[in-house]
Amino acid sequence: MNKINKLIIFGVTIGIIVLCHLSTGCANRGVGPQGGPIDSIAPVIVHTSPANGATNVQGKEVVLNFDEYVQIEGAVDNILVSPPQQHVPEIKAIGKRVTVLFQDSLQDNTTYTIDFGNQIVDLHEKNPYEDLTFAFSTGESIDSLAIYGHLIDAENLNPVSGIVVGLHAETSDSAINSYPFIRIGRTNAEGEFSIKNIKAGTYKLYALQDNSRDYVHQPGEGVAFYDEPITPYINSRIETDTLFLKDTLDSVGNRIPDSVFTAEYIYYEPSDLLLYLFKEDVQRHYFLRALRKEAHVFQLIFGAPQTQLPTLSALRLEEDSLGIDTTWVNFLEHSIVQTNATLDTITYWLTDSSAIQMDSIRFAMTYLKSDSVYNLVDQTDTILAVYRAPFMSERTKKAMQQKKEKAGLTLKLNCKQPMNFFDTLAIVSATPLGTYIKDKIHLQVLHDDTVWTEVPFAMPTINGCMMQLPIYYNWKSGSEYRLLLDSAAISDVYGVGNKKDKYSIRVRSIEEYSTIDILLQPYDPTIIIQLLNAQDQPVYEQAAQPGRTTFANIEPGVYYMRLILDVNGDGKWTTGSLAEKRQPEQVVYFPKKLSLRANWNFEETFGWQSIPLLDQKPEAIRKDSNAKKK
Repeated sequence: MNKINKLIIFGVTIGIIVLCHLSTGCANRGVGPQGGPIDSIAPVIVHTSPANGATNVQGKEVVLNFDEYVQIEGAVDNILVSPPQQHVPEIKAIGKRVTVLFQDSLQDNTTYTIDFGNQIVDLHEKNPYEDLTFAFSTGESIDSLAIYGHLIDAENLNPVSGIVVGLHAETSDSAINSYPFIRIGRTNAEGEFSIKNIKAGTYKLYALQDNSRDYVHQPGEGVAFYDEPITPYINSRIETDTLFLKDTLDSVGNRIPDSVFTAEYIYYEPSDLLLYLFKEDVQRHYFLRALRKEAHVFQLIFGAPQTQLPTLSALRLEEDSLGIDTTWVNFLEHSIVQTNATLDTITYWLTDSSAIQMDSIRFAMTYLKSDSVYNLVDQTDTILAVYRAPFMSERTKKAMQQKKEKAGLTLKLNCKQPMNFFDTLAIVSATPLGTYIKDKIHLQVLHDDTVWTEVPFAMPTINGCMMQLPIYYNWKSGSEYRLLLDSAAISDVYGVGNKKDKYSIRVRSIEEYSTIDILLQPYDPTIIIQLLNAQDQPVYEQAAQPGRTTFANIEPGVYYMRLILDVNGDGKWTTGSLAEKRQPEQVVYFPKKLSLRANWNFEETFGWQSIPLLDQKPEAIRKDSNAKKK
């Protein structure tokens, strides 16, 4: 819950507060070694200039004097000044004093807020003065309204710390792209935020992962927006409260209040604002580098996922400056292209011996690159892929070549043991596969724990860049197999064949799996159900079905569950759009873990609309989404 400011209009309370301050002031905390118990009391402000809440302030310096030596813990730029300053104020701690010197001219009739957070600590034990906020006004009055809320990561409902949350009085949708905020706050580790000292009026509320530190949204920065304009206000309520002065207990051990009274409480509203942080599908596309660790292969690495392969054109090398004639090789006609899923790493396996022998190969590459406003445009660069061979003697080179030839083609299986009953077995090579001889590949099954019997299986034709060779067979639950490879059964594109080898395979029994039925209340046809691991990553997923959705043959273990309301029907979670005023697709977490045991059928009912959003995500997988970036 947010720490909502409450003003209590009650005489007894004022007396208690004064008593507490007098009690706190009795602590004697010297600077040097004193002996005795460790100091656990936070620094106390003894005087400020100007006074906190002062009006008609003319100077540009704020001074806070404490009762002991203090320092600023962490980065000074974690201290927020509102409204944001074009030039960062100079903030420093010397002795028992903290000073803030504004570099910008102060605006007329404006309330300024300095949010120190927990940055000011005592010198030795680092006890923080918690949630310290200082405010003053250059006008006749000080603005006093405030709002409170939470910021969460839209995709995984994690809190996000260190994010600027700000207000615009300009309610046009373009304000966040054009002007800095007029009032700001920052989220804490729980994703909570507050913005204080707000002038009465109507505002647009945003959150901004302000990498550029200009309080203006730039492409590629995380952002959140509240759908409707907000109008801060004060709400008061008469409530009954109790006062405990003594530890008097009743017959069952409960404390007995000394008095019961009513008081008027002042609440700052709205206090339950909720923002969803997302990153738009806008990334800066650029070419990063060409990497050639070995003579026969090079990689092109890009700074973001690509939508299409680049176009390469080999260039003819003219005679170099030393007069040495270089042979032109159109290596692209004799290369095999390997891509990863996002096309941001593209590998070219050279198969022309002349190209492999060249230390440097040069080519023109045309690809899509982001311009200054993130539009994708054609860009053509000349690329040089250089192989720097390690220095070694001819004798060493010969010995290494003989060792490589003796080892042959290194192969392995794609699955761990025991093999998942539903997996497809494949033979994996570190280089592209060229040919295989099926008669030299044998699959055998064990009968009666003693007899190995050869069984028929299928394999695909090698086509393009294949790094895996699947073995298609109708595996039997709980059976044991072995895969035998004769010498030169499989060769890569460089003609290197394997040595004779044998692999043992045990297929897991069907009884080793678990099944769970999910009953959604209510059913929604747009929902995708995901089962997550302990790292909050999807392991299994499928579209929700009317009645029950069955996840059969699940590996036993601990899982968590998330729903995605796939409104646009593209089969995945879709981020939001600031320009279109479109929020990200909704995500809902099941609030408990799912412990699935082998050979068991489970059933779980999920009333996904009835659980408050901030109470959904299990604590075991809940973490600060910004923690790693820090």
